[in-house]
Amino acid sequence: MASSEDQSPAVMMEHPAKLQGRAFYESIGSPKFIVAPMVDQSEFAWRMLSRSFLSPTEQSSLLAYTPMFHARLYSEDEKYRKAHFQAVRPETSTPWLDGNPSIDRPLFVQFCANDPAALLSAAKQVAPYCDAVDLNLGCPQGIARKGKYGAFLQEDQDLIFQLINTLHKELPIPVTAKIRILETKEETLAYAQNVLKAGASILTIHGRRREQKGHLTGLADWKMIKFLRDSLPAETVIFANGNILQGGDLEKCLEVTGADAVMSAEGNLSDPAIFAKPPPAGEEGREYWRGKDGKGGWRVDAVFRRYINILHEHALGSKAPERRPLFLPGDDTAWITESERAEDEPVAKKRKMGGKKRQDPGPNMSSTQPHLFHLLRHLVSKHTDVRDMLAKGRAGDIDGLERILAAVERKVAEGLLEYERTDGANVAEPPREGEDLPEDESSAGTMLRCRRPWWVAQAIIRPLPSEALKKGALTMSKKGKGQGKEKAEKDVARKAGAVLEEIKAEEQGKKDDIKARDEAVAG
Repeated sequence: MASSEDQSPAVMMEHPAKLQGRAFYESIGSPKFIVAPMVDQSEFAWRMLSRSFLSPTEQSSLLAYTPMFHARLYSEDEKYRKAHFQAVRPETSTPWLDGNPSIDRPLFVQFCANDPAALLSAAKQVAPYCDAVDLNLGCPQGIARKGKYGAFLQEDQDLIFQLINTLHKELPIPVTAKIRILETKEETLAYAQNVLKAGASILTIHGRRREQKGHLTGLADWKMIKFLRDSLPAETVIFANGNILQGGDLEKCLEVTGADAVMSAEGNLSDPAIFAKPPPAGEEGREYWRGKDGKGGWRVDAVFRRYINILHEHALGSKAPERRPLFLPGDDTAWITESERAEDEPVAKKRKMGGKKRQDPGPNMSSTQPHLFHLLRHLVSKHTDVRDMLAKGRAGDIDGLERILAAVERKVAEGLLEYERTDGANVAEPPREGEDLPEDESSAGTMLRCRRPWWVAQAIIRPLPSEALKKGALTMSKKGKGQGKEKAEKDVARKAGAVLEEIKAEEQGKKDDIKARDEAVAG
């Protein structure tokens, strides 16, 4: 892979004549797969990790988005800019991380906004370091409602037009937009037409409505995306988003929707190798595991290693430690006992900094905890000691991450040995009710399709809204209780108010970040 110092800032500042629509899409290689914009979780290191599973010639064909940035804060606050986007080295102004043309392209930068002037100001500042600027019209969270942006702009189609059209007219690079579907086909089509008329070169469609989040997430509506594909002009570039749990879902989505490309968010967080083809049988090596039933996936210890090595090299500018080859049954096992013994030793306390304020760890190091809780979700559900280590971690503590990695490698080695000893019985699970039902009627079939041993990176499967209602995770409105079953479930899926969501340890770090940003937006 090319060094981050290979390009001069002059190269980064140059843009060819501004292209639009399909001509622009073709100019960046017509990528079919996309790392979605995710709040605080599609930062540079994660984009690099996602690309690392592709061959060198394939890496540039994976389009990636930055996390969503707040346009007003980005345009006004230098500290906010430095904390979220690191395009050039401060001391030399040479290419560094975000948007570096040698290692981080193609790249779209996403903003949320409700003020055309603030959006344009922010967009102009990132334009030299990306291929397009995207407007977030899909965020369904409470912070977006409070700040009036994301999916909570969809009632104000005039403002949406102004936001996009301002960038279309004034920005030297294309503007794109990401929307959610509305209640009806007709409303959604009119919405899409407004976005395109305003000047959006690419339209990303998340096949869920604004209400579909948390326990109400349910399935994305690929048929609605297909309807838009058939109803909009053929030259319209459409990206599809939703229901991507495994690599096989990517091609299926393209086939069903007719979209030009497919985007993955949560599927990518659980398995950053989701865009890569699995190795042929017999060529798995040490990073990929394939079971006796032929099903397989990338080992979480292998993915964790790649991730922490990227943090060492790019976020910290240091060399990663020398590491032993990943364990395979048949290797020497003495290190497992040694690792366990070392883990039990107390960690030396670091000296206090004499009242000095701790240095900002930067966007790549501050995102490690939520990333690892996603990646290791199935492992920490079984090995709660690793969960506790991760929950106690501090942003920027690379030594702490190394200790967690050592524990994960040992757990995986022990799991692989047990799998061989028991001929796979240690991970066998009894059949679940509903496994023979279509996936839009029961999540059991989805779990059966996606389930792998806990040492394999894999999707996190949510129950359907109807299942959450049955289990008591959702409460029905009084109006819904007086309706028939079908209408009641529809009421839950579309009109439910506050949802009592389970508070998970892995979400705490992200929750704190969102709270802080909410206060900043409200201010």
